[in-house]
Amino acid sequence: MAGGWARDEAVNEQIDISTQEAIERMQLRNASRTVGESAEFCAECDEPIPDARRKAIPGVQLCVDCQSGRDKAFRPRAGINRRGSKDSQLR
Repeated sequence: MAGGWARDEAVNEQIDISTQEAIERMQLRNASRTVGESAEFCAECDEPIPDARRKAIPGVQLCVDCQSGRDKAFRPRAGINRRGSKDSQLR
């Protein structure tokens, strides 16, 4: 139930659009990853990458330690606030 000037299904439409945009961002991010032959040595620290990791993840370029460091440093982006309330603009 939307209030004011919005249609009844406007909130659900915005949720659907936000969800679809998030899916498209993830697909784009996954598509940009190169999938090919796995490296034998880590691209960052030159340590050997174990055979089990190379077989499990096609195209892997980093060892477990370097990939863990990147995963910890990754901060997902916040979603888009489509409501545009005054309070949300002040943050």
